[in-house]
Amino acid sequence: MQKRKALSTDEAFLLSENIFQHFIDYFKPISGQKVHVFIPIEKFKEFDTQLFITYFLSRNIRVFVPKIVDTKLISVEIFKETKFELNHWDISEPVSNEDSEVLDFNYVITPLLYCDKKGNRVGYGKGFYDGFFENLSSETKKIGVNYFNPDENIDDVWENDIPLDYLVTPTDVLSFFNNGLE
Repeated sequence: MQKRKALSTDEAFLLSENIFQHFIDYFKPISGQKVHVFIPIEKFKEFDTQLFITYFLSRNIRVFVPKIVDTKLISVEIFKETKFELNHWDISEPVSNEDSEVLDFNYVITPLLYCDKKGNRVGYGKGFYDGFFENLSSETKKIGVNYFNPDENIDDVWENDIPLDYLVTPTDVLSFFNNGLE
């Protein structure tokens, strides 16, 4: 979090552009696919996912974003005209509470604070994404995005934690199959 907060706005934007380009070049998303992508928390200098959302919507790739309803993360499909509001955590969410109930996404682009070399991720401690991951199709690619490459292992992995399949950074796309980097 400290390393991320130390980035200037321009640095964060340039790193976000590099991450976005690595994602597009590696995964080559196409029309008709379904992508679930988080909306960033600006005060935490999270990765700018608007780059993804604009790209996907302009290419007829279906876009879904998270919304917390009660204590559950639901997935709301969005369109160019979708209306958003800030929730009590200052996260922009669609006004709609209609859960798409889609579970067979092609990609789920996931927020994180840190990801280690085995795909274990540290989030914000609420467990929303682990609960969300449990129900997804086994074909869905769970992808973290981070400004920094992993350099330390996470020691306190819980048995219910679900690792990522990939991590996209400004310099690499890392795969975590077989519980380690491929």
